[in-house]
Amino acid sequence: MEITIIAAGKAKLKFLDMGIAEYLKRLQPYAKVRIIETKEEKMPDSPSEAEKAQILDAEGKLMLSKVTQGSYIILLDVYGRELSSEELADKIADLQLHGKSRITFIIGGTFGVSEELRHRADLRLSLSRMTFTHPMARLLLTEQIYRAFKIIRGEKYHW
Repeated sequence: MEITIIAAGKAKLKFLDMGIAEYLKRLQPYAKVRIIETKEEKMPDSPSEAEKAQILDAEGKLMLSKVTQGSYIILLDVYGRELSSEELADKIADLQLHGKSRITFIIGGTFGVSEELRHRADLRLSLSRMTFTHPMARLLLTEQIYRAFKIIRGEKYHW
């Protein structure tokens, strides 16, 4: 299975980078996982709704241009559906069973995501009703992907 995480901006915090690297290493036996960082557009201090929409649209188009053809797109979205770790594992296993060998997770920028990106997503997923920084969301997501594969394989980690 190939998993791509497309994220706007850079993680910037060493402790998060170290955690993400650890989970990417742990995922190697289960899937090929890569992270693609895209440019996060600069937002004016007090943007109009039109300026905000234009910037989110530009970020969304850039992210969508990085999605591999035929990939199942899961957008991390504050308005998305919350899944338990077991439900995420079931979703990944179901995708594998139905011949989907590519999953792309998308993490938008600081100001959210474009409507086009929301409409293109096959699944809109919320990590929590709490708010996390986008770099923190990367760490949480990589850990949950790792946990999902451990659950799928029935291996010790998730008890």
